Amino acid sequence: TSTAWGIHAVGADTSSLSGDGVRVAVLDTGIDASHPAFDGVELVQRNFTGESDEDLDGHGTHCAGTIFGRDIDGKRIGVAPHVPTALIGKVIAEDGADSDVIVTAIDWALRNDAQVISMSLGFDFPGMVVDLEHDGVPTELATSMALEGYRANILLFERLGSLVQARASFTGPCLLVAAAGNESRRDEDPDFVIAVSPPAAAGGMVSVAAVGPDPDGFTIASFSNYGARLSGPGVDILSAQAGGGLTTMSGTS
Repeated sequence: TSTAWGIHAVGADTSSLSGDGVRVAVLDTGIDASHPAFDGVELVQRNFTGESDEDLDGHGTHCAGTIFGRDIDGKRIGVAPHVPTALIGKVIAEDGADSDVIVTAIDWALRNDAQVISMSLGFDFPGMVVDLEHDGVPTELATSMALEGYRANILLFERLGSLVQARASFTGPCLLVAAAGNESRRDEDPDFVIAVSPPAAAGGMVSVAAVGPDPDGFTIASFSNYGARLSGPGVDILSAQAGGGLTTMSGTS
């Protein structure tokens, strides 16, 4: 079996741990449940959006394949390919995701005994300022409005993280993992770097940045936000493609 570069980079191909017995939740754009990468996985699905149950974007399918996808045509794509049960919460619609929807989905995952909750989503503070400016809002007011949204999200997810830690003594621990964000532009300007965005920036979250392969080891991905607790392979990641087959994607997701 050949192995995707990220699998080898994190040592998953030599680890004695395979995800067996671990219940994982993926809160994303949904999943292509018919993809052979998920054969043998019990998929518990719930749609928290108002659109189709299908993964219309493909992002959720790709992330799920990276986490627990089975081998495809002799190619290993999944870090933990023996995960028996996955909770798939569709929280991202074509127009994005709302924080209250994400919180509802986290509660659902916890009630279904998730031990790891993966959230490849985030609050784009700079992007919100730009969008407001395009709508005619003065820069100072746009910044203030975006800052209030940022602050509210930090408070929300930090308190949620504290709740998850507090309930661990009664129901068992759950790891909250979130993408650091992709707003940096190092390829345009080495100093154009953006800090980790919520929910990853909140206390109680394991924030994850992205690295890519380099002749000397690894290099920081040009788009990756900084200040994360961990970094992992995030450039040209081979995983499941919605509709069948494999494809590569890049991002802190």
